[in-house]
Amino acid sequence: MQETGSISIHTENIFPIIKKFLYSDHEIFLRELVSNAVDATQKLKSLAQLGEFKGDLGELKVRVTVDKEARKITISDRGLGMTGEEIKKYINQIAFSGATEFVEKYKDKDAAAKDQIIGQFGLGFYSAFMVAEQVEIWSQSYREGTTAAHWTCDGSTEFTLEDAEKAERGTDVVLHVAADSDEFLEEARLRTILTKYCKFLPIEIEFEGKVINQTQPIWTKQPAELTDEDYTKFYQELYPFSEPPLFWIHLNVDYPFNLTGILYFPKVKDEMQFQRNKIQLYSRQVFITDEVKDVVPEFLMLLHGVIDSPDIPLNVSRSFLQADSSVKKINTYITKKVADKLNELFKKDRAGYEEKWGDIGLFVKYGMLSDEKFYDKAKDFVLLQNTAGKYFTLNEYQEHVQANQKDKNDQTVILYSTDPEAQHSFVVAATDRGYDVLKLDAVLDPHFIGQLEQKLEKTTFKRVDADTVGKLIEKEETTESVLSDDDKTRLQELFTKSINNEHMHVQVDALSPQDAPVVITLPEFMRRMKDMQRVGGGGGMAMFGSMPDTYTVSVNANHPVAQRVLNAEDEAGQKLARQAFDLALLAQNMLKGEALTAFVKRSADLLAAE
Repeated sequence: MQETGSISIHTENIFPIIKKFLYSDHEIFLRELVSNAVDATQKLKSLAQLGEFKGDLGELKVRVTVDKEARKITISDRGLGMTGEEIKKYINQIAFSGATEFVEKYKDKDAAAKDQIIGQFGLGFYSAFMVAEQVEIWSQSYREGTTAAHWTCDGSTEFTLEDAEKAERGTDVVLHVAADSDEFLEEARLRTILTKYCKFLPIEIEFEGKVINQTQPIWTKQPAELTDEDYTKFYQELYPFSEPPLFWIHLNVDYPFNLTGILYFPKVKDEMQFQRNKIQLYSRQVFITDEVKDVVPEFLMLLHGVIDSPDIPLNVSRSFLQADSSVKKINTYITKKVADKLNELFKKDRAGYEEKWGDIGLFVKYGMLSDEKFYDKAKDFVLLQNTAGKYFTLNEYQEHVQANQKDKNDQTVILYSTDPEAQHSFVVAATDRGYDVLKLDAVLDPHFIGQLEQKLEKTTFKRVDADTVGKLIEKEETTESVLSDDDKTRLQELFTKSINNEHMHVQVDALSPQDAPVVITLPEFMRRMKDMQRVGGGGGMAMFGSMPDTYTVSVNANHPVAQRVLNAEDEAGQKLARQAFDLALLAQNMLKGEALTAFVKRSADLLAAE
């Protein structure tokens, strides 16, 4: 018996609209059809386990074949199968329910209407018409006494449905590939698509005589079943040319949502090498996307790995995540799991944690900056490293410096260096005073410093070259100047005239005779604003980024050089002043070009004069 029919809608052809709006990427037709075949197979297995199907399951592979000459792609399964009535119900009626309203509403809309359109369809099956000019279904139900059915549709609203002969239980979907879709007749192209989307499906997928998938990827197993080698081997499968990961977190939760997966902390030599979109999102082992924004917290987008959840809401094309409360819960859960894992590593093996800090510090600081709850947990395991290479927690460091680094206003002053080599003389000057200096040279540290100043009570941060060492942490006691006020004024004028640079502000300070004769500093506020702007402070910081650096030149009134400059004739005094200033520039690698050449010549002349 053959039946023909048409769908009662007011348009000649609904499929071009499906093609235009529903699926932006044509290759996913294969994902949808293979996923349907896997679903049908798994449902049969479930019925067998429940005792509702007592027949022989046999081999339950899904087979994908291509016949280039006949221009056909076939997806075959040995799952539930369908009767003619079920085909009418699941293929015709459901897919086209509400189609009239849909077509009228959306036929003139552009792609921006995609999200609303998608909700009108229930079956990925129709993605087949993106690449096929005709689609056939041959199906034999698992139910005893039923007749096989054959359904055909050419992409119009017409279909035929007839009784058929089919030897085996299950469904064959046959695509007659359209002229504009030749690429999908190439075996290499199909293999690439299958590997991308179907690599971890729970039923074996056979293509070209080979099974292309792992049916039980490690995230579907219990952590107790797995070894470290299993985790690192899986990482190498996901990212073949990457270094082994530092460590990983196995996610496994079934309430209040279902979520499994493995997140890896990658080893990165350079902070600028961090790559996003390395986490793959699956739904029941079907690859969906590596755009996991919203599911994974922003700061953990730098991690690698796999997340699998049937509870993540997707539109029918599975191309877009639809944010809702379950996504937010998953996001919160992942944040908590990562914080718990880091805390566990820190407590269990502090030495090992310190060794890894160079790689994980960015994650932790980024998390603290972007997530208040993560900050509350991470404040106990974030590490600070001083210029001597020793690590401290926040609490440990505050205790370490509070006795010696309190200023006259009872503020704890934390000194730091962004480049201990370049700022070596300042670091030495500070440590000679018994102060400790932190190394804060990471790309996020300007923001991290700002956050800590807000969070820590009566604490301020100063870069070690932001002022002379005596002024970095101002105490009650002060050093007296050996110079009179007139001498200080004259000394300032001589240096100002000699330097002749409006961006160098000269002041005479009473420093220790052991300190350098001249110290050049960039005030903390100005330097910090420029740092913040450089790493993305945005908005109000932009004006600082374009302003020239204005330095403070501190002339040490108590150094013998000051007396020599004052005692010399004006021209000779200016030459000595310039020499002392150039030495200060040289100490900070700021003496270059013509000024450096002049300094070398002047030094030679001074040596010869001696």
